[in-house]
Formats: sequence, C-alpha cells, structure tokens
Amino acid sequence: MFDRAIKACLLTGLALGSLGAMQAQAAGRPDIVVAVADNPPTLEPAKEMSNVGTRITYSVFDTLIRRDFLSGEGGGGAKLVPSLATSWERIDDTTLELKLREGVTFHNGAAFNADDVVFTFSPERLIGEASPLPQGRAYFGVLDRVEKLDDYTVRFVTKAPDPLLEQRLASWASWIVDKDDWLEKAAGKGFAQFPVGTGPYMLDEYRADQYIRLDAFDQYWDGRPTAATVTFRKVPEPAARIAGLVSGEFDIITNVAPDQIAQIDGYDDIETRSVVLANSHVLVYNTDHPVLADKRIRQAMNLAIDRNLLVEALWNGDAVVPNGHQYPEYGDMYQADRPGFGYDPEKARQLLAEAGYNGETIVYSTEPQYYLNALPAAQAILEMWKAVGINAELNVTEDLDSLPNDELMVRNWSNSTRYPDPVGGLWNTWGPYGSAQKTWESWTPETFNQIGAQLETTLDHDKRFELAVDLMDTWEDDAPGTILYQPLETYGVRKSLKWQPYTFYYMDLRPSNLKDEAEGS
Repeated sequence: MFDRAIKACLLTGLALGSLGAMQAQAAGRPDIVVAVADNPPTLEPAKEMSNVGTRITYSVFDTLIRRDFLSGEGGGGAKLVPSLATSWERIDDTTLELKLREGVTFHNGAAFNADDVVFTFSPERLIGEASPLPQGRAYFGVLDRVEKLDDYTVRFVTKAPDPLLEQRLASWASWIVDKDDWLEKAAGKGFAQFPVGTGPYMLDEYRADQYIRLDAFDQYWDGRPTAATVTFRKVPEPAARIAGLVSGEFDIITNVAPDQIAQIDGYDDIETRSVVLANSHVLVYNTDHPVLADKRIRQAMNLAIDRNLLVEALWNGDAVVPNGHQYPEYGDMYQADRPGFGYDPEKARQLLAEAGYNGETIVYSTEPQYYLNALPAAQAILEMWKAVGINAELNVTEDLDSLPNDELMVRNWSNSTRYPDPVGGLWNTWGPYGSAQKTWESWTPETFNQIGAQLETTLDHDKRFELAVDLMDTWEDDAPGTILYQPLETYGVRKSLKWQPYTFYYMDLRPSNLKDEAEGS
C-alpha cells in the first residue's frame, strides 16, 4: 500500500512533506491539532524569535546543546545535555570545542556536518554588521568566529571571555540550518523564509492566516516522532479555541484565560496544564518623547501601578510579580533579597509635581489579543495612572509594530529570559541589540550599556553578581519601562495526550515529551 502511495506522490507531484505524512499515518500515529491565537510570518528560527514563532520552530530545528527543561520541577530545568553536539570542552577562556553528532540528516536528506555549524553562526547569516538577522548579534555579539577542525569538530572563539557560551548554544538564535538550502532560498531575498532543520518535524504546508502543518520526520536522530502531523491552526477568538477543544476538533489550545480553567477542567476527557513563565509582561516608555523625557515622570508611572491588584483581578492570583527583572532559575546569580517593585501613589504624585508635569496626554498603545489579558491590563493601568493625576489615553491597534518610533509613547511587550542568567534576561532584551534600543529607538542608555558589556565578559562570579545588581539598579532608576508580572500560561489539552509545557513558549513535541495513550504511541 505504501509503495502505491509513493507512486501516487511521484505522479501527482505532491510535496515530500506530504509523502512523509502518508508514511507516518500508515504507522498509525495521530494527527495533532494545536489551536493558537496567531502564527509567525516566517520559520527562520533566528528571525522569528517571538512567542508565536518559537512554539513552532523549537520542534523543527535542533541546537548543538540542549537545555533539559524536564530536569527541573514544572518544566523549568536548566541542565545542559547533548543534542547535535555529543560533547564540548573549554580549551581556554575564549575557546570552546565541540564534537558533532554523526549520522544526522536534515529534512531534505542532506547530511549535517561542521560546514552547517560554521555557516549558521557566520557573519553572512548571523553575526555580521550586514547580517539579515540582526537579532543574532544580541545573542552572539561576543562571538568572533567558528572554526571547522574536521567534518565533526568545531571551535567557537569569542572576542572576550564568555561565561555563558554553552547556555547561548542551547538557546534562541542557535538553531542549526542547512547551509546550501539556506543560501539557495535566501538568494535575492535577504534570508531564507523557510529553511530546513534536523528536528522531529518538518514543514509540510504554510498558510500563515490559517494554519502551519508539520509532518513527522522519521529519520530524526533522537527517536520516532509521536504524531504523524502537527497543525498549528490560527484561531484568534479564545471562545472558539475552547469550543474546538471540547468538541475534539483540537488536541491542544493555547492562551487559556484564568477564568476559563474551571470550565475546561470540568470535562472528563480534557484538562488544563499551567506554568508560570520565565517571561514577564512589560511596558516600554519612549524616553525621547518630550512628555516622557524626564525620568521622574516615568518613575511616577511605575509607582502608580498596583501589580498585586492586577494579578488578583486578571490572573486569579496565579501570576507572579518578580522582585526585579530576574527569575529564580538564575541560581547563584539570583538576587533573592532584592526589594520588589514599589506601589506608592503619594510618591508618584510628588515626582510628577517635581517634574513639572502639567497633564500632557500620555498614550498607551496595545494590540487587543497578542498577549493574554493585554487589554484589561491596559484599561486598569490607565485608571491607576489617572488616580495620581496622569492624563492617559488608550490606543488599541491591530499592528503595534506599525507605530512610527517618534509617535510611540507607551507600548506593551514581553521579555523572556533566553538563558538562566541576567545576561540572558535584562541585558539581552534591553541591551544595544534589543528592541528598545535597536528597533524602537526608545532608549539610549550609556551607563547601562557599559555595565552590561562588562557583565557579559566577566568570569568572576562575585564581580558578575555586583555588575548584575548595578545593571538592574540602573534600569529601574532610569525607568525606560517596567515589569508588570510573570503571566500564567495555561494550555487546554486532551487528557490522553501526555505532554508537559515548559516555562518558555517552546512547545516541545519531541518523543521524550509527547506521548498519546489513546493511540498507544
């Protein structure tokens, strides 16, 4: 029967991905449908480093080293384990040597080797000044070059000591692509919109406004994928996602609101699974805007926000207000005794008076559904600001990124910690290659950048800790934005599907984290 399927594919010109799906379905595996609020415009893993992008690309591509999220409670582990590299060794303070896994193939059948690693991190693709993927420099600004020693041995050489290089290679911007495929697809376009990877699933069909379907890649080096296909279907309305889960149309749904958890848990065959993300919803202020140029106004805006009230009202008390731009997974770099964000309306009014604020309009811009509870949070914050005398207005837009930089006043955003260290959180997101400085040009902090550059290249732990404290102090004092809370991310899931969400937006669909008891797989 399968031979006939092969012949039919050849005669009708079906994509190889469709052939893979037939093979997987013939093996009796399920077709899993995930209902999401949105899908990304590209699957280039170093381009679409967003909430909606990484949930898909994480199962299409592999990194050299992998962070084992299952090594810690609740999907937040930080242990590093082999992936496309089988071992690694520090040669000196600026050199890391890795042995690559042999016998790995890309989705197009090409063999994985050192040439692909060198190209993935090359100036041409990722770290050069003219790179089409400028976010790459936010992750690998310290990287000087990657050297090929032989087909399965490479060396990463940094410009200065980098205490986090292994963590970088297990995180964002580090997914390996096929060199020849990428160059062919990027010709005349700047970058490859749909490069191929080595992960457990490969792209079959892409319709961004409708769905993205992935097929099982049965040659995956780390085991046979559990599902025949995985379809990420765009369903913007939360009620429609829940209805589809209840009816059996969807196997997993994302972005379940806290007030819908009890409803889903009331059914026999579906349930919710929640994690507090190592991610924070934040506000960004345009420090160059005339109304917001005085940092005392921005500090007042921060002091007027009752974050605990937001958590209780919008998240049933299950979101978390962190004590600073940091997370406990930082381990011995976590500032456990750091005071939390203050709520002091009287101090806010005092700062506004000192700054000479005269009721100028401050516009808060947000998309209605990209972030769960974004709109009610914005509405509540505006009332808190008005209570201290701030004249605030709400601008709801379907495309927040279309706002001209000089018109931006306040916008919402989120910050994930890319690796468990202050460099992977505050510095990565707010540093010179982060969106606030690079994209929106809303902040130009000389002192902050000097401290962060030292933190990034210092090996001594005690000195690094001091620098991390200084970095966060500087950010909070200059107030180019603020953290609101770490959201509770809740998925609705078919009970027979054994799958653990992580504290990242990654949806790990590897065989080690996805089993289907209903199908016996």
